[in-house]
Amino acid sequence: MEKTDIYLNITSPEKSVTGLMVSQVSMPGRDGRFTVLPGHAPMISALAEGDIEYVKGDNRSVVHIKSGFVEISDNKVSVCAEI
Repeated sequence: MEKTDIYLNITSPEKSVTGLMVSQVSMPGRDGRFTVLPGHAPMISALAEGDIEYVKGDNRSVVHIKSGFVEISDNKVSVCAEI
């Protein structure tokens, strides 16, 4: 894994998006939207309804969530959410 990549895992009862290497992830936190870039500080946050947007190469993709939680650590983003 290059230092410019983030490992993204989104899991829900309905669908899983797993094992993606992305350059950035933006998500709807309960206190406002935030973006995760490589080297982000470790954190755990509740997520509100909205879109998780991630960038892989030249492509931007979106997954809409109803609510959830995220853990960020060591360039890994793990989301557990209702989709």
